[in-house]
Amino acid sequence: MEPKTSQPLERSPDARKALLDEQIVYSQEFLDLLSTLPKEKNIFGADIYQYNGFWFPKKPLHGMIESLKHFQPRKNDVFLVSAPKSGTTWLKAIIYTLLNHQVHHPQDPHHPLLTKTPHQLVPFLGLLKPSEYDSISNSPDSNTRIFGSHVPTIGLPKSVIEDNGSCDCKVVYLCRDIKDTFVSFFHFLNQHLEPSSNCMENLFDLYSRGVSGGGPVWDQIIGYWKESLERPNKVLFIKYEDMKCEPHIQLKRLALFLGKPVSEEEENTGLLDQIISLCSIDNMRKLEVNRRGTDSLGMKNHTFFRRGVVGDWKKYLTAEMAAKLDHITEEKFRGSGLSL
Repeated sequence: MEPKTSQPLERSPDARKALLDEQIVYSQEFLDLLSTLPKEKNIFGADIYQYNGFWFPKKPLHGMIESLKHFQPRKNDVFLVSAPKSGTTWLKAIIYTLLNHQVHHPQDPHHPLLTKTPHQLVPFLGLLKPSEYDSISNSPDSNTRIFGSHVPTIGLPKSVIEDNGSCDCKVVYLCRDIKDTFVSFFHFLNQHLEPSSNCMENLFDLYSRGVSGGGPVWDQIIGYWKESLERPNKVLFIKYEDMKCEPHIQLKRLALFLGKPVSEEEENTGLLDQIISLCSIDNMRKLEVNRRGTDSLGMKNHTFFRRGVVGDWKKYLTAEMAAKLDHITEEKFRGSGLSL
């Protein structure tokens, strides 16, 4: 089947404005660093830079470097990490609801998820200013903040992953079939571009060469997979497909890892079903807060809630595209014990 493409590669006004970084004043030190890095043009026509083997747009790279310098974790901070379009928004909602269920029951008619997007409730660390780190309060425990991230292991402050007596931070890594991740990424970006007949082909070329935010995606995944094997108390590796087919099992596994196990009484009263229902893509897609407006980067909120279907790539990728991604995946993961 031929891939479905839409038609010249023009940025939408919101995306164009975000890419201009009009409100950011970069230090000369950072600008000097950029001048030394390999770079290419991403699908928006903006520069994307290779730093320590991984690719980043300018603004996320700056935010990551700032966090490496200035972020001080609290004892029980939680980090949800994934490659872009791997189910991040969905799992942000789930983790927020799970950690807050005693103060905001999932059936509460005033639950925060009904009036705020998951990205408002669980911000990306790299999009925050250092002065904003301490202002994040999104759990009942003052020692626990929840952050999202798309960075590889080298982009998280060392104290977050490494064993540290004073820090018991948790990292949840969500992984998805690369083919579905790519297709979801394409549809997301295509919502912010004027149609182009070769949009998918351009993006596929970059993606398969590893030139995407936080990519190569394979290297990011294998990095967290290895950490989950070496430090299972610090890093939990979850497959998107497992979350879809056995949500109760994975929710209990997630809660236990985060130190908030679901009691038998809570399970019997339907807590897991209520969390699954509230956080479902279908439910969140219908909420007014997720249907309108944009995020801090000018991305339309509704584009974060697509279909979330396993195997959706079959409708969009050619056999050659799918085979190429499968071949790279097999080569990259060989001998690791990980299969997708």
